[in-house]
Amino acid sequence: MFVLELTYTAPADEVDALREAHMEWVDEQFEAGVFIASGRKKPLDGGVILAVGDDRDRIEAVVASDPFVQEEVCGYRVTQFTMTRTAPGLEEFRQQPVG
Repeated sequence: MFVLELTYTAPADEVDALREAHMEWVDEQFEAGVFIASGRKKPLDGGVILAVGDDRDRIEAVVASDPFVQEEVCGYRVTQFTMTRTAPGLEEFRQQPVG
C-alpha cells in the first residue's frame, strides 16, 4: 500500500489549468484498481491518494504519468506501508508483514 502526497509547486492558476487532465488521470487509476481513495489537503496545497500495490517501481511509474508531474506543477512524496489493520469493509486491503 502507498500513500501518495501531492504538494503544489506552481501558482494556483497553473495548477487549475491542468486540473481537468489530472482528474481524468485519477479516474483512470481508480478504474484500473490502483487507487482506492483520494482527496484534497486542507489547506489546499495539494492532495493525498491511497494506492494499492507492493511494487514501488510500478507506483512511481503511475505517479510519473500524472499530468501535474509531467507539467511540473506538483511534487509527490511516496510512502510505502503495510496495512495490517483496517476498518470493516476494507479487509481485502490488509497485508501481512514481511520479515
